[in-house]
Amino acid sequence: MFDDKVILITGGTGSFGKKAVEVILGKYKPRRLIVFSRDEFKQSEMAAWLNDRDFPSMRYLIGDVRDKERLYRAFRGVDFVIHAAALKQVPAAEYNPFEAVKTNIMGAQNVINVAIDQGVKRVIALSTDKAANPINLYGATKLCSDKLFIAGNSYVGQDHTIFSVVRYGNVVGSRGSVIPFFLSCKERGVLPVTDPRMTRFWITLDQGVQFVLQSLERMVGGELFVPKLPSMNILNLAKAIAPECRIEITGIRPGEKLHEVMIPRDEASRTVEFDSYYMIQPDFKFWTRRYNGGEGRSVPEDFEYNSRTNPWQLGIEEMKEMIAKL
Repeated sequence: MFDDKVILITGGTGSFGKKAVEVILGKYKPRRLIVFSRDEFKQSEMAAWLNDRDFPSMRYLIGDVRDKERLYRAFRGVDFVIHAAALKQVPAAEYNPFEAVKTNIMGAQNVINVAIDQGVKRVIALSTDKAANPINLYGATKLCSDKLFIAGNSYVGQDHTIFSVVRYGNVVGSRGSVIPFFLSCKERGVLPVTDPRMTRFWITLDQGVQFVLQSLERMVGGELFVPKLPSMNILNLAKAIAPECRIEITGIRPGEKLHEVMIPRDEASRTVEFDSYYMIQPDFKFWTRRYNGGEGRSVPEDFEYNSRTNPWQLGIEEMKEMIAKL
């Protein structure tokens, strides 16, 4: 499906964007693969690795999703957009709330409007478990973004652009996350743990990219896709990384949850389960005409996809193997 197509990734120099480019170039033959981001240094580093001589389909565009005019230029002739640009650090969003709103909400609105105007065929946006029942500003902005992208299907009118969202948990080894932090603390012999009861969903970067590309292929517009993932207790994570270190309990930080939820109980009535993922259906009247049902089955009325009650719990040795591959 991606052969001879023009694909653009917003936030393309981030952890996800770089891995997505690597996977797409390895498996497909796009006509153009455009990295759209605002950091010229990261682009120059990426271009040295994936240059246009060895990879003639590669393009690098400096720009910001806040800049609607720049998006009009960038989206011209594009078939598929993967929207990965976001301000995602929870403390930074709490301290700079206007900036998070401008990028995560207003930027999403710009992507939607320009994609429709420029005739982009498919747009898939990356979300986060923090968008389900959010308690911090980052999660609230991503929930708003999710709703904008789903509702974008109603804005299209007679055009053919479709929008969907992918929501998943913590990425193993992503920049600024707990695993690199724990690894940096090993030399001191002390691992700061906020709460020993804490649990999180975990996914590798490669799994995340594969799931997004699969969702981009299967989407009909309006879905919110959630992969089935393992969970892990934070103490077991600490044991997997540095069993020799002393644990220091520091207390939960502002805006942080004890357990993460990816599908709230209130959305169970619209949730369909598949073998490897869940799909939250939209409230559109035209959804039943667009979606044919497939192999999905309804979940129980009281269903909630919670990292604490998730039956798939990750073992210490399994996490060690995931970390060793970073």
